[in-house]
Amino acid sequence: MPTAHLTLIGKPGCHLCDDARDLVGSVVAKLATDASAPTVTMEERSILDDDELHELYVEDIPVLLINGKVHNYWRIDPVRLRTALLEVS
Repeated sequence: MPTAHLTLIGKPGCHLCDDARDLVGSVVAKLATDASAPTVTMEERSILDDDELHELYVEDIPVLLINGKVHNYWRIDPVRLRTALLEVS
């Protein structure tokens, strides 16, 4: 079965990051009932804890990576995320 590793990059106190976390969680929960969906793991990283992430993404948070590649930043579209996860092979 394919796997998708999501990395949400943000920082504490960022309301867009909070919104993204909730939206990603909702999409992943709904996918859990879909037999064709990949296994999804997720981690959060803060730009305050990593100088490299801060330099790369300070103006773009939240940033969502799928398997290490940027999927989206600022606002996450649930339909686009679901589609991208179903396309993971």
